[in-house]
Order: sequence, then C-alpha cells, then structure tokens
Amino acid sequence: MNIKSLLAKPFAGFIHSKIRKGMETAVQDQEAIFQELVKVGRKTEFGKDHGFDQVNSYEDFKKAVPIRDYEQFKSYIQKIKEGKHNVLWKGRPIYFAKTSGTTSGIKYIPITKESIPNHINTARNALLCYIAETGNAAFTNKKMIFLSGSPELDRIGDIPTGRLSGIVNHHVPKYLRTNQLPSYETNCIEDWETKLDKIVEETIKEDMGLISGIPPWMQMYFDRLVEKSGKPVSELFPNFSVMVQGGVNFEPYKARLFDTIGKKIDTIELFPASEGFFAFQDSQTEPGLLLNTNSGIFFEFIPAQEIFNENPARLSLKDVKAGENYVLVINNNAGLWGYNVGDTVKFVSTNPYRLVVSGRVKHFISAFGEHVIGEEVEYSLQKAAEEAGLKIVEFTVAPMIQQGEGKSYHEWFIEFENAPGDINAFAKKIDDNLRGKNIYYDDLITGNILERLQVRTMEKNGFINYMKSIGKLGGQNKVPRLSNDRKIADELMNYVIK
Repeated sequence: MNIKSLLAKPFAGFIHSKIRKGMETAVQDQEAIFQELVKVGRKTEFGKDHGFDQVNSYEDFKKAVPIRDYEQFKSYIQKIKEGKHNVLWKGRPIYFAKTSGTTSGIKYIPITKESIPNHINTARNALLCYIAETGNAAFTNKKMIFLSGSPELDRIGDIPTGRLSGIVNHHVPKYLRTNQLPSYETNCIEDWETKLDKIVEETIKEDMGLISGIPPWMQMYFDRLVEKSGKPVSELFPNFSVMVQGGVNFEPYKARLFDTIGKKIDTIELFPASEGFFAFQDSQTEPGLLLNTNSGIFFEFIPAQEIFNENPARLSLKDVKAGENYVLVINNNAGLWGYNVGDTVKFVSTNPYRLVVSGRVKHFISAFGEHVIGEEVEYSLQKAAEEAGLKIVEFTVAPMIQQGEGKSYHEWFIEFENAPGDINAFAKKIDDNLRGKNIYYDDLITGNILERLQVRTMEKNGFINYMKSIGKLGGQNKVPRLSNDRKIADELMNYVIK
C-alpha cells in the first residue's frame, strides 16, 4: 500500500469522527460563530454603520442588518478596492473571488485569512469522510484531475483576484501536487476547447483515480476522451473510482455520465460558491449534503415564498423544518452580512442538518402566476426520461407568451443523447409530472389558461455552441434551468432541429 493511502485512513477516521461530533453541536456551533462574527464586526465600518455595538442577540441583528444582494454591497467593496482597511471585516481581504452575476455584472467577493480555510478544508473533509466510510483510499495514489478555472490571478489594487477555483488551486496541499493534473500551464489556458484538448492529451495515458468538476464540462471531457481513443472511460482509466462534482444538480447528468464512463462509480457532491463552501456529501448511503455548521459561516433561512416580501421571516438553524424550501442567507468571516446567496435549499433531515439545493431565487417561471422552480422541472424531466429509457445532455425552460391567437405555454429546450420516437408523447409525460408537482401550473392547464408544454429538440452540441457564442464555455459557467423571460430561449432557437 502506498504511503499516501496508508496515512490517509487514520487521518480520515480522525476528521470523520470530529465531523460526526459536530453534527450533535450544530446549533451551539452556529450561536458561537454568530457571537464571534458580531464581536469582530463591531470594529468594522459596516458594523459601525449598522450599530453592532447594540447587537447582543440574533433578534437584535435582524433589526440592524437587512437582507442584501451584491448590488447593495458594492459601495463597501469599492472602498476595499480603494485601499481602505476594516471595511467589512478586519484588515483587508487576501483575495477577491471574481464571479459573474446575472444582474450585477462582475462580482468581487472578498476572501480573508479567516475565511480561506472554509474553502480549502471543506473539500478535503468531503474526501476524508468518503475514505472513512468506504475504506477506499487507493485513489490518493493515482492521478487526480480538477477541471477548474485558470489559476492566473490579476490584481485589484494590492489584492490578488481571480476565479475561486483558480484561487483554491494555489492552496492544494504539497502532498497532492505530484498527483494533480492538468499541468499549471494547461490550467492557465483561457479558451475552454483549446484547454480541453490539452487536458485530454495530458491525461489520456495516465492512471486516473479521481476526476472533479461541473457535470456538463466533465461530460465534455469524457466525450473527447472517447472520441480520441474509441474506448469507454473505464477502459482508459481502470482505477478511476471517485467522481467529485458540484455547481448543478447531478441527477439530470448522471445516467449519461455513467454510460460514457462505462460503469457506475462512487460520487461525492459539493455545494461551493465564491461566497463560501456551504455543504458537502458526507455519506454514500444517507441522502443530502451536510451543512457546514462550524466553518466561519452563520446561516439564515428565509421561507422561499416570503423572499419578495418587504419584511420576510428570517430563521436561524434551530427553527428550520425538513421538506420546506428556504432561501439561503449567509454572514461570514469574510465580511458578508445578511447576504442573499441566491440559492434555495430544502432540508431532508434536521438531525443531522442535511439538505439538497432546490434551485435559484432568480431561476423560476411565473409568467402566469405558476411559480415553477428548478427542483420541479428537474424532477419532471428526470422521471419522464427514466421511464422512457432516455438520456438527457442538457436542457432549459422558458415561457412562450402568445401575443395573438392561441394559448401561451412553457417551452422546453432539450438536447437528447437518444431522442424519443414520439416527442409529443414524451412532452405529455413531462407535463403530467409537472402538474403533479405544482398545483398552480396544474390549475392553469385545467382551467384552459395554458397549453401543455412543448419540447424543442436541440441539435447535437447545441448548448455547447450557445455557451461558446456568449463567451461562457467551460469553467464554472452553467446553463440556467429556468428563465422567466425569452432572452436565452430566443438565442437557443438558432440551435433547434428544424
């Protein structure tokens, strides 16, 4: 047995035991983090602006700090860019994570000395929990690939700035550096397709044990490997045993990924963002992702149906219930306060606190009052595809609002690995599933207000070509599942099979 896997097992056992103990103290840990954040925050410009000296409880905090998104933080971020200290958090950030927002353009998310361990240690802990539970540490001796953004960093003033995945790349432990692929030079290539070809070239003859990335871009990597070698991925990489993924719901991609690999392998799901690493899969047998309750983040939860209210209810961890949709709000040791991340989550368990990501606040369809969310469309398509034996490459949904004759409807753009023989029958299956999940949508169909949904079949690589056309191919970019307007849908019409 290689020294790495030999040492990994006892360390994994130690960390796993620590995490299990943390499951029992989650609420107390959250309270301790809250108190520490407010204590440090009192000395910052934000804390002085919001009367942190008078904040002694969570109830006080809710009165002092409104819910914000990035747009409402920009003035504070600007002061940090100008060189000011103690603005949102003590001192200055050690990085800005650069990410693109849907309404705010480029966002610059601060990462501090105190918050960087949250990003680094959580990914490590997910792997260690896997080793402790399964006993599989063999992949630590093999090559590992992390499909990520460029590690080259720019500077905003004196602060190194880049994609989160590129920043994290600088903190890969030395003992994993010898296993890590692709090379630094390849990772720095900006054009995704050029980079992908180079990654294939560097890895196709290696002994890969772990592959990590966002599912659609991993699929693209696997497709290139198969295209170049004529072999399934499992034949190229017989020791490939763990796939680590996050960024989008894995379920719609799973069947096709396993089909391309040539066998089912273990997977580890992560819930990271530039603002923090929120949750990770700690078990291969239990559903959901374990909330990261002791890692510098104090979580708040707003019932999803109240998010657009002037004064929505704000709950701390002890008051959440399983089965309800919540908008995730964070306060962290990088200086984000009452920050609406934009994701909705649903707890599948409160002992311990495990959740699933159910969608995005801004990704919904309610053009007719139906408020259809991501979780519902993913379920409806996945169930129909499984029953029909179909594999889905990618999809998105938008409203079609008829201006003249005829009724409006939901328009689904789907790229199939193997298209159904009767597209209308398949569309009806999806529609029936969606009606069963969303009573408002069902009422609109029953009341003859809306037509049943229609499916547009996308040409091969249609979504890839669309993402390329808007300069968002690869990296951490992903296709939104839902839009409440026609902006994406109208562009996608160029890639529909006529």
